[in-house]
Amino acid sequence: MERRLMLTCVVVLCSVIAPTSCQSYYYSKSLPYVPPAEKVTKLHFFLHDTISGKSPSAIKVAHPNFTTAFNNTPGPFGSVYVINDPLTAGPEKTSQVIGSAQGIWVSTGQEVLELVVSMDFGFTQGDFNGSSICLFSRNPIADKERELAVVGGRGKFRMAKGFAKLQTYYFDLTKGNAIVEYHVTVIHY
Repeated sequence: MERRLMLTCVVVLCSVIAPTSCQSYYYSKSLPYVPPAEKVTKLHFFLHDTISGKSPSAIKVAHPNFTTAFNNTPGPFGSVYVINDPLTAGPEKTSQVIGSAQGIWVSTGQEVLELVVSMDFGFTQGDFNGSSICLFSRNPIADKERELAVVGGRGKFRMAKGFAKLQTYYFDLTKGNAIVEYHVTVIHY
């Protein structure tokens, strides 16, 4: 009888303690979020997208196996490129490299030459060394000026939002190489 009573007490005690100890490890009581003051940072740099030559910074990893729109260009409809493009302070290839843009772009336009881009711009120089911003947007590259969305970031740009104004500085339609000027407004904490 005593053993049965002891066993019942242990089972009851364990059933009361176990849920409490498990729950405390997986969440905590919510507190109201008070965000820090927002900062606005303006960035200016150039992206060098090189498809041709001995050391390209953009490599085609997929393409359709049939004729598509813009088939006579380096990026016909349906092409997917992986990029690791240098970011520089000026438009010349000899300008100081301040980071790189890594990601993908997909040729999505059937009526106009257009891309959808997903890129992480990692900075390696200056105040934002080790930080990055993420862009994801439609990029109508046939337009001289266009805008992309800043959808996030890390480091000093954690929880970033904003926009990037792009202007084509140089474009070689035959080879597909481009230099694009970026004016980016980043809102972050």
